[in-house]
Amino acid sequence: MRLDLRLIAEMIPHGAKLLDIGCGDGALIEHLTREKDADARGIEIDMDEVTKAVSSGLAVIHGDADNDLAFYPDGGFDYVVLSRTLQAVEKPREVLRQMLRIGRHAIVSFPNFGHWQMRWRLLVNGRMPDTETWNRPWYETPNIHPCTILDFMALCEIEGYVVEKWLAVDERGLKAPWKRSVRLANLFGEQALFQLRRAA
Repeated sequence: MRLDLRLIAEMIPHGAKLLDIGCGDGALIEHLTREKDADARGIEIDMDEVTKAVSSGLAVIHGDADNDLAFYPDGGFDYVVLSRTLQAVEKPREVLRQMLRIGRHAIVSFPNFGHWQMRWRLLVNGRMPDTETWNRPWYETPNIHPCTILDFMALCEIEGYVVEKWLAVDERGLKAPWKRSVRLANLFGEQALFQLRRAA
């Protein structure tokens, strides 16, 4: 499994009811169902990925995070997961609102556009960076709303979301040693992972 999916799996308790938005081929759903007896299901926009997931016996439907979350009932899930998809949706703010309407907790992972390599490559080359995490040229990327860790934390504050847990990691899975400093995590973390809930 991809690094951020492994870290997300560690955050999900045994027996949780979960919706994975942008679930791809269902790797996280399959893992959580098998290892944690989770009631896990998914929604995915790419029909080829949906077909792979369903042919593996997973509860995945074809759908679009920007439009289809409104059809889910309030509080239907313990956890709603959005892994490396936030930057690719049209309305990230509304998607987060929907996630925390239908789930008690939201877990979001995204590549950090504030990483020092991104800043350096943009400064030196004057062109959109292409790194291991951001691995496509600008004209082929699905990413339309890249953000930094600081951007995401500011949005959570505006919306009144409680950040229950967060971490920044590199592509090798080494957790950032800058946990006490968001600014250092924003500079050195290649990807970020947040667990949120609504304020009481």
